Amino acid sequence: MSEADIDAIRQIIATVEHAQNNELPDEFLALFRDDAIWTTGGGKRLFGIDAIGAFTRQALPGGMKDSSVTFELEHVLFIRPDVAAVKVRQIYTTPDGPDVGTPLWVLAKEDGRWLLTACQNTGAPADEIASTTGTRPIFNPA
Repeated sequence: MSEADIDAIRQIIATVEHAQNNELPDEFLALFRDDAIWTTGGGKRLFGIDAIGAFTRQALPGGMKDSSVTFELEHVLFIRPDVAAVKVRQIYTTPDGPDVGTPLWVLAKEDGRWLLTACQNTGAPADEIASTTGTRPIFNPA
């Protein structure tokens, strides 16, 4: 609820971006609670850090070949001082064109640290970038 909380949430977003672009699964996984829920852009539901870790270690190495991703903070709703719903704009740049997503990440603050707790990746086909290219390479692979 403070500027420091917003800055910490921005840092989580920046770390996810860095970890994905540099294919660093351990950096990514360090952001989660042990009992977190993660739903991928393809709709795969992962429960707990072991499942999230297994998926990430399989998908991330090589997953960003010839691609990059940027994340922007769109909105934070503090449900409680220690729980935040965070809306993110995600733009993948791929050889097939841009791909836009609109994830919702619920973060919980524990021992002074914000952690990814329940996250849902969602494609945004009506977004201006995706709608001009007509492609969705990440969320609707061929």
